[in-house]
Amino acid sequence: MMKLLKIFFQLSIAILLLSCNQNTSEENKPTVYLVGDSTVKNGRGDGSGGLWGWGDYIGQFLDTSKVEVENHALGGTSSRTFQTKGLWKPVKNSLQKGDYVLIQFGHNDSGPINDDFRARGTIKGTGDESEEIDNMLTGKHETVHSYGWYIRKVIKDAKEKGAIPLVMSPIPRNDWNNGNVPRNKNSYGGWAKKVAEEENVTFIDLNEKMASEMEEIGEKNVTGTFFYERDHTHTSAKGAVLAATLVAEGIQESENSLNSYLLENPQIKLPAKKDVYIIGDSTVASNNDTLVGWGVPIDRYFDTTRVNVYNKARGGRSSRTFRGEGLWQAVLDSLDEGDFLLIQFGHNDGGHIDKPKYRGSLKGMGDETQTVEFSEDSTEVVHTYGWYMKKYIDEAEEKGATPIVLSMIPRNIWHGDKVERNDDSYAKWAKEAVEEAGGYFVDLNDSIASRYEDMGRQKVKEFFPKDHTHTNLEGAELNALVVAKSLNQLKGSGIRDYIFIPKNQSKKGQENKK
Repeated sequence: MMKLLKIFFQLSIAILLLSCNQNTSEENKPTVYLVGDSTVKNGRGDGSGGLWGWGDYIGQFLDTSKVEVENHALGGTSSRTFQTKGLWKPVKNSLQKGDYVLIQFGHNDSGPINDDFRARGTIKGTGDESEEIDNMLTGKHETVHSYGWYIRKVIKDAKEKGAIPLVMSPIPRNDWNNGNVPRNKNSYGGWAKKVAEEENVTFIDLNEKMASEMEEIGEKNVTGTFFYERDHTHTSAKGAVLAATLVAEGIQESENSLNSYLLENPQIKLPAKKDVYIIGDSTVASNNDTLVGWGVPIDRYFDTTRVNVYNKARGGRSSRTFRGEGLWQAVLDSLDEGDFLLIQFGHNDGGHIDKPKYRGSLKGMGDETQTVEFSEDSTEVVHTYGWYMKKYIDEAEEKGATPIVLSMIPRNIWHGDKVERNDDSYAKWAKEAVEEAGGYFVDLNDSIASRYEDMGRQKVKEFFPKDHTHTNLEGAELNALVVAKSLNQLKGSGIRDYIFIPKNQSKKGQENKK
């Protein structure tokens, strides 16, 4: 009995010691804190609008089994307002000996020192000069210091807590001058370096590193991949990864102890892309070199770094036959939660129901059916156009996808100076399908007809080389632009976040007005 008690006692001591060692290990696990502006963390750090900061990815370069990463950067802040808004204080209070603080400010420090909009500017340079103001934005009296003064304060506060600061120069903007990216060595980058050297802390010239990489890649390849054309300051996911890669490189090149936590072969994961599927007939599909549907050029208006666009439309199909031939099932099997489905049918639904090509659907929105008997002793139960459209909507929503119904594009049929609509038939029923089943609706029939009327009959005639239904590439491009603009106005659907219309496209077609 005594022997059993002795073994039990020894086991208890061993378990207690193991527990203490584990707790000590967890307690000693350092944290890497990031402070900065939107180029370090954009928005909530969830990639809204496709914009990311390098701080959202730096953790993928570090061994997070040995070190924690906390990104406290906030968009719109300067070295001054990050402190005056109280954002630095909780970070400072959390710091433990052996923690790290990565610091990057400068993009917003050049703004006005005192205004009623942002009041975030700092005095240029690294000196001790200051300016007394009654802050027009906050209503408080404030002493404003230099950029260098604020950076120096963060460094000193961190050191007082036993933490290890690292200072970065601000990433470059996507501005170009004869193939070169301007540096900020004579402003915020240079001032950040000066303060870091004076305080004897690690400095990473992120501005120079990234500008050099951008020049090697080239302006044409940088814009649209690492930065968006619409924004020269904030990076895409790939741009953020590039910046994070260079931060990690700078850490590795330094004598800073943080380099011991760098992964030897980091596996970088970019955000998963969503999928946009398009189903429809030949006015949407890729047909041949002469006849082109709007689904062919539509991908130029999507952010394809964040979404894949799959045009599954097929010429000659109706809402009925796209299902009957198994084309819809293949799309449905591929749909995932968060994807989008664009649906446009109608051109072929008015065909024969019980004669070759057997593609017509019953008119309207009802539940009536017609049984069609084929020569090989098989039958098909045919439903209304509205029934088929609602089935597409219901089944897409069951998969967690967002269905968007577009009324069919108008034919090149005119009555006087007006293009013929089908707003008493298929366009009407398409809208009613959405009203009854859910999803979103785009009145493409009316919006394109209106654009045709602005351009005039003679110009529009050039878009239809064979008949009054199918467009050439130029017509498809115009229609795709109308689709993109319509989707960009579709509130609540989520798809507008992935649409981008270049400035030179925003007024396309206006020059062809009558």
